[in-house]
Amino acid sequence: MAAWLAGDVAAVFAAVNEAMALPGGATPALLELLGHAFLKSDLPAEAAEAYATAAQLAGDGFAYLKQASAAWAAAGIEEQAFLTALQAQKLVPDDPEIVFTLVKGFQLRGESELLDHFKNRLTSNSNPEHLLLAANLISAETRNPANLPLFKKLLAQHPDDHYTQFKLMAVAREFCDYETVLGQEAWLEGELAAGREWIFEGQTPFANLLHCEDERLNRLATNNIGIKGDPVPAARQIRRAMRHEWGGKIRIGYLSNDFGSTHATMRLARRGLELHDTSRFDVTLYCHSDDSLIARDDGGRAHWGRIVRVVDLDAAETAERVRDDGIDILVDLKGHTGNSRRHALNHPAAPIHIGWLGFPGSTTGVDLDYVIGDRFVLPDSAVPHYHEKFLRMPGSYQPNDDTHRALPGTTSRAELGLPEDAFVFGSFNSNRKITPQTLDLWAEILSRVPGSVLWAMIYHETSRANFGNYLARKGIAAERVIFADAVGYDAHVTRITAADLGLDTFPYNGHTTTSDMLWAGLPVLTKRGTNFASRVSESLLNAAGLPELVAADDRAFVETAVELASNPGRLLRHRQHLCNQRDRLALFDSRKFCHDLERVYEIVIARARSGLEPDHVDL
Repeated sequence: MAAWLAGDVAAVFAAVNEAMALPGGATPALLELLGHAFLKSDLPAEAAEAYATAAQLAGDGFAYLKQASAAWAAAGIEEQAFLTALQAQKLVPDDPEIVFTLVKGFQLRGESELLDHFKNRLTSNSNPEHLLLAANLISAETRNPANLPLFKKLLAQHPDDHYTQFKLMAVAREFCDYETVLGQEAWLEGELAAGREWIFEGQTPFANLLHCEDERLNRLATNNIGIKGDPVPAARQIRRAMRHEWGGKIRIGYLSNDFGSTHATMRLARRGLELHDTSRFDVTLYCHSDDSLIARDDGGRAHWGRIVRVVDLDAAETAERVRDDGIDILVDLKGHTGNSRRHALNHPAAPIHIGWLGFPGSTTGVDLDYVIGDRFVLPDSAVPHYHEKFLRMPGSYQPNDDTHRALPGTTSRAELGLPEDAFVFGSFNSNRKITPQTLDLWAEILSRVPGSVLWAMIYHETSRANFGNYLARKGIAAERVIFADAVGYDAHVTRITAADLGLDTFPYNGHTTTSDMLWAGLPVLTKRGTNFASRVSESLLNAAGLPELVAADDRAFVETAVELASNPGRLLRHRQHLCNQRDRLALFDSRKFCHDLERVYEIVIARARSGLEPDHVDL
């Protein structure tokens, strides 16, 4: 040991060899010292052998196994490092270094179940290498609570990284960590006050809509893999000028990974697709849907159009396939939403590119000629903030299946865990849409309607705890907050009827969720918004014949909710209107919607065939 402390490695080797030659000389401590000497001599494999032998001799060999695993890794012998880490993990399950080695090993082997079992443990310490590996593995898992400590630690290490700032904001919203959300919003306000709007390049367009209702700022959120900046006008001109053979029928292509009867988008649109006039339109679905979604389909896919699987094609190949099929209009149903193939539209796919339904805003950075909306979601004031021209439908832009959608059945409040005699405010929107500002409005409403309860669809225990704690700080007792569990769609449509009034979220409204509530006969209260995402419920309520449920501002929203809670006759009239008129409301008229959509397609085709540039269309 004296030789080691003196830094004389040669003397260490000599002393160790001499000691080990004696009877009983090969002790764990001596072998550990030998391992240290080998490492000092840049002989990691020999060091690993020494540590491993020490572990065999020791009664508790964890420390030696850990050193052996690290030495095997330093020698580049990853397999042995992994196997040794497996031995060590049996002795100490959660050692950070051992977990890190195992996670890398399971990742290389493609052993997903074991990887899933260990990967969250990477966030237990602040080692930058461990945190970066965790970020690669779990950051896309929006409902993984390990993302909260992960991105808090990453932000502490990289406080000036606006990508990390925005990611933490998004993760905190997912888990109703309102303290963190408010802290991130304060940071953002400071950045904007200092004129640093460029920081929005670190935020995804979808995450931006969850808190920002300024259409000018929405366009600045450009964190998109492979997409930067708006389409180049010259590229658009080349695409539109490419040789194209127009046929007798209009050939429509729909691009999406949502083509399955259980997906929310298809619950809205499937009847409209079925109703396309096949004597005038050929419909092709360019499908990159996940196999699991297709497996859950009830057979509806077969009636929506010819299906072309593009899941194995990249963006350029997808566009080439569309072009080879002679498609006149390619309609992207995803925009800036999960697993989109929007990149394909930055290649010359069809003479006309249209965005619709999936993303409520301008699809920045993507070569679209048009976006489908209506006079509510796309008012004239929005024109400067879109590179797309507007195709405004005469009713709501949102289709609503009036044939396959489940009708509400009957249930009791007792079955749902709701109090029989309370006024029930319901919200079934995703909890990521529930901003602190929205909760403040809800809390004020609850405080002014004694005995009322809030029924919210929040699944994760972490989110529920944070949600309840925030309301408790606003004076709302825990027993006045009731959480709805996950159920099948048919059961969900039925349970909606147990609420008295639906409360919307801001600035990202309920979209499919609002139409589900209206379909079930539940009146929904919203307020006027200032961008597409915050105007959707207004569009739906007008198409449902209930414009009076669109409040002018925050104050009117609260006052209207309180007034409705004290006026059962008025609420009953709204419910009767929705239930008795369901088959006559414009919102649920699939046949008229499809007819109007086809008229829009015919108008843009006529412009293109005449050599005219795209322009706004009001049907």
